[in-house]
Amino acid sequence: MSPTPETLTADRILEATEEVLRRHGPAKATVVDVARALGVSHGSVYRHFRTKAALREAVTKRWLDRTSTALSGIAAEERDPQARLRDWLGALFEAKRRKAGDDPELFATYSVLADENGAAVGEHIADLTDQLTRIVRAGADAGVFVAPDPAATARALFHATGRFHDPCYAREWKRPGIEEEFRSVVELLLRGLRA
Repeated sequence: MSPTPETLTADRILEATEEVLRRHGPAKATVVDVARALGVSHGSVYRHFRTKAALREAVTKRWLDRTSTALSGIAAEERDPQARLRDWLGALFEAKRRKAGDDPELFATYSVLADENGAAVGEHIADLTDQLTRIVRAGADAGVFVAPDPAATARALFHATGRFHDPCYAREWKRPGIEEEFRSVVELLLRGLRA
């Protein structure tokens, strides 16, 4: 008796899609390539993702969600808001640097996909600024931060640190001294927030 084939799930399709994108890049990767990597028909892939665009959006969202999930633990912690903010911004910078440095081909691929999938990127940014808002609100509630509008303050913090997490700056993240520049910006922002 032959072994039962593994059930085709959206997660398996997304994993295979990442590998296909890594091998072929976004311009050449097709749904047929993904199906071939899974040993199924392309119709089986389309049962989970109705279009190639939907598949590309899902794989982009999955990639972005990894960063959001990693940071959410820091945002939810019950400890000094200044330390949480410092750690959260540092973890965001490190996550983005790691993505850009560990697998530059896949990072370039995802940069193309992110440009195509503005909705997924918008959701990602909204999630990140919501996490920042929780930290800022905790600091304001504790009397540590002056932030009459925690959501507006969180958005300002996110934009002020964009050089350290926006993929358009990825080339700068390898430069000598970038860590010190990052720390200087974060300390300046913290001084500005302190009550």
